[in-house]
Amino acid sequence: MTDLLGPAMLGVTGLELTPEDRERLLHPATGGVILFSRNYQDPEQLRALVREIRSLRSPELLLAVDHEGGRVQRFREGFSELPPMHWIGDVFNYDPARGQELARDAGWVLGQELQAVGIDFSFTPVLDRDIGISEVIGDRAFHERADVIALLGGCLLDGLEEAGMSGVGKHFPGHGSVAADSHLEVPVDPRPLAEIEADDIAAFLPLLPRLGGIMPAHVIYPELDANPAGFSGIWLHDLLRMRWGFDGAIFSDDLGMAGAEVAGSPAERAHAALYAGCDMVLICNDFPGADEILQTLEGRAPNPETARRLDAMRARPTSEDELRMEAALARLHALVDHHGSTPMM
Repeated sequence: MTDLLGPAMLGVTGLELTPEDRERLLHPATGGVILFSRNYQDPEQLRALVREIRSLRSPELLLAVDHEGGRVQRFREGFSELPPMHWIGDVFNYDPARGQELARDAGWVLGQELQAVGIDFSFTPVLDRDIGISEVIGDRAFHERADVIALLGGCLLDGLEEAGMSGVGKHFPGHGSVAADSHLEVPVDPRPLAEIEADDIAAFLPLLPRLGGIMPAHVIYPELDANPAGFSGIWLHDLLRMRWGFDGAIFSDDLGMAGAEVAGSPAERAHAALYAGCDMVLICNDFPGADEILQTLEGRAPNPETARRLDAMRARPTSEDELRMEAALARLHALVDHHGSTPMM
């Protein structure tokens, strides 16, 4: 088996690995696992699942999760309830210093708690704008202004970095200006590049040197390309890599989403995303689709440059700080208590 990770990140079926899960994870085209609520019962069970996954391969598979706070927090019982990022943006509006402190707290708590159960990274921060159009983004976004998003996103990255964890900015170049949910349909954003750059990409650009990864949107921006951004060499290679100099890992959004179906079959979607410039493709909930993708990637030679970027996503555990955790949680829980708990997504 190669000593480089493969380019596919897969979901697994439940609380422990099935024989089918193990077969997929041992495939040389597999490089990572993304976990969901279906994989979580409590921290002890999750640690056991993580140990089992890590024991399968050398180098170990990357382990990731969508754990943002608010609606998108896959692990609940036994983890701290984190607020939606927009609540932090609301605080920033009347107390900028406190808003920045809360964003840093959120990143640090998130990083500490995920590392304690063996997770390498979360797909966070959300750098989209909330301008009242996209319900699927909504309060997952820090703010409507790109400069505030960049500032608070940077503070969250500060907290993650202090906890020894990288961040993945999403959904490049911005999902907030389309009403359609890319989980269910193919959103189209007709704006010209200059407007997208000024209004949305401005939230990403200041953070590119600090982000370990970027996740592009399953959104079509027809003024640039007929393909969604995650399948577009214009967006990923020409602009993100060459023009703006991003050198981190590029992760596709879930290839099982409706927004990805314009690229063809699961195998065709994987090839299109990798050809456009993704380093790793996600197939989260479609297990027959995952089998098809692994089969089509059989024999694909690992790319050392991609391997370098992916290896940089591994968590770097730091020492626990009980006093800091206590203070950070007190501030975050006060915000949650003020608003009330949020539903799961």
